Amino acid sequence: MTHETQPEQAASKIGTEGVSDIPIAHNERVLSGLLGQTVFAACVLFTAMHLYALNVSPIETWAFRIIHVAGGLAVGFAITAAYTLDRSPGERHIGRVEWLAMIPAVAAIVYAAFAIGYAWFIRETQGTPPAGWVLVHLSWALTIATAIAMISSWIWRGSSRSVHWADAVLIVASIIVAAYLLFVLQRWRMAAGTPFAGQTEFLVSAVGVALIMELTRRVAGLALIAITAVFLVYAFAGPYLPGLLEHRGYSPQRFFTYLYTDNGILGATTAVSSTYIILFITFAAFLQASRVGDYFVNFAFAAAGRARGGPAKVAVFASGLMGMINGTSAGNVVATGSLTIPLMKKVGYHPRSAGGIEAAASTGGQIVPPIMGAGAFIMAEITGIPYTEIAIAALIPAALYFLSIYLMVDLEARRGGMQGLPKDQLPVFRKMVKQVYLFLPIIILIGTLFMGYSVIRAGTLAMVSAAVVSWFTPHWMGPKALLNALSLGARMAIPLIAVCACAGIIVGVIALTGVGARFASMLLGIADASHLLALFFAMCISILLGMGMPTTAAYAVAASVVAPGLQQIGIPPLVAHFFVFYYAVLSAITPPVALAGYAAAAISGTDPLKTAVTSFKFGLAAFIVPFMFFYSPALLMDGTWMQILRVALTAGVGIYLLAASVQGWFLNGGVNLVQRVMLLAAALSMIAGGWMTDLLGVGIGGLVFVWQAAALKAKPKALT
Repeated sequence: MTHETQPEQAASKIGTEGVSDIPIAHNERVLSGLLGQTVFAACVLFTAMHLYALNVSPIETWAFRIIHVAGGLAVGFAITAAYTLDRSPGERHIGRVEWLAMIPAVAAIVYAAFAIGYAWFIRETQGTPPAGWVLVHLSWALTIATAIAMISSWIWRGSSRSVHWADAVLIVASIIVAAYLLFVLQRWRMAAGTPFAGQTEFLVSAVGVALIMELTRRVAGLALIAITAVFLVYAFAGPYLPGLLEHRGYSPQRFFTYLYTDNGILGATTAVSSTYIILFITFAAFLQASRVGDYFVNFAFAAAGRARGGPAKVAVFASGLMGMINGTSAGNVVATGSLTIPLMKKVGYHPRSAGGIEAAASTGGQIVPPIMGAGAFIMAEITGIPYTEIAIAALIPAALYFLSIYLMVDLEARRGGMQGLPKDQLPVFRKMVKQVYLFLPIIILIGTLFMGYSVIRAGTLAMVSAAVVSWFTPHWMGPKALLNALSLGARMAIPLIAVCACAGIIVGVIALTGVGARFASMLLGIADASHLLALFFAMCISILLGMGMPTTAAYAVAASVVAPGLQQIGIPPLVAHFFVFYYAVLSAITPPVALAGYAAAAISGTDPLKTAVTSFKFGLAAFIVPFMFFYSPALLMDGTWMQILRVALTAGVGIYLLAASVQGWFLNGGVNLVQRVMLLAAALSMIAGGWMTDLLGVGIGGLVFVWQAAALKAKPKALT
């Protein structure tokens, strides 16, 4: 079945069976046989190792991050290789040219594995480092094997029975890089990124960088790779560039070893992926395996399915609930959109509007506390602000975002005269209420966080509770289901692990070259003329840096480039980072590279660029919210309760006025062009957050209301 027809045929099932019984469209093919069992076991071990290290037996920080990256690379190459096997009929034979590539690559990787094993044996038995030639030969053999295997993996694929030899070489190479770094860890800490780094260190770290970029290319596409490549070129081209971009340049030895430190790959992004992301992605896998996540969607359908444009409003709620855990906007679109988009089309939404609504709603899930698609954890790591403070500050912005999407959806439904789904096609709300205990994992997560538990412990307890509550449903999680959940957690986490490691490369370049500091000084100069202009410029850069990138990577890069500049012009750290984070999230629905919009277009069967533009339109009201942070910090819970309440209410009114202007429908009737311009002016005047501008906005909105009422009374038939 196609993405489009499958959910439509299943739409009639919504009711006694519920949404959980509707198949979700996805791209993965189930693996069977020995190969499938091996990949399954590797995924389970990868996830279990992290959970054990996080909760039972901690590992030294650098060593843990090195193992995390290496494990992610090895498992990632195994998964991507297994899912891209040549499944055409007949047996594939290795040609002469491929033999010429395979023999030296396999020989070199075997030699490199022998060399690292021998070096380890000498150190453990004799207590002395091995001869220098051993590590030199190791690094060259590793480099040759990786280069040949990487190029070969682009040309040839494996048979239907086994992973291709080139991918097997890349898996072993990932392990050897980690083994070498752990073998010389103490020296690596002191020499990496300094003039003392030698050729061996350079080759090993360069291989590590290449492996990270190759896996990122496989799981996240070329957009992030292209951006990373630009930064890598900039690191060496800096001495030849003018003005702001100029820097003195660095030797390859110093540059690549610097990237493999806690200033780059092993820094904040990997720190988050090795702890919070792997934990909460596994939590999401437990919710999915226990069908608790499906209950969220069922509950949303039961609560809002009969309302005007009901499926669209369900998309808003369900995407918010699932998106905060999912970690990727496009992934959330596929997870919930395969159901909601066909149902939106069924009740009268244009296919392009259905896709745009789902993309905008799924993107907003990344800013919903307490998890915020792992963004909150990166923000806490970078700023040092307590996680609970960040989660609390995100409450009103998230509410405003989804209020804007909800209003856009409702106004479009009003304008089009749409209805909801029939009662007999929806889950029974009374039955859903009886199962409200399935919200317990989320309640436990929030409760333990604010009781003072660590994020790791709170996430683990929530994950365990997801398994426990499943015992009160038909989808009981036994040992097999638990192993499936651990495997699913690894498969879901690998793309984010690769993306975070690749983002670490960019962060390392920014830190080494100092381009972030120079950008900050440029923002400072712009702010002398206008703070609003500086914020607008920062918004454009944040969106530009985030285009085509997952949220975690987009925020990590923007936080290194843009946020320091905002702080230098006097903006508090929390406001600056929320400003950057918000637009890094919104880059997923900003044309021309809007990943969430493109994913929705694939399901709705519409033109990708037009769907992306539509998603931008539905999220347009949300684009003004970050500017409200600057003018009204009370939106981030920074102020008295009266200030917070007033700003939240006026911001909500401003969001409604902007949505009415965009949709051309105000209160109970349509508005003409002049009235839409007046509504836009009223909405924008409420951004500043002062009493005078708020009163001005309300006054202009009141004028439009009076004008509309007078016109409605004079020509009731024309307007109805």
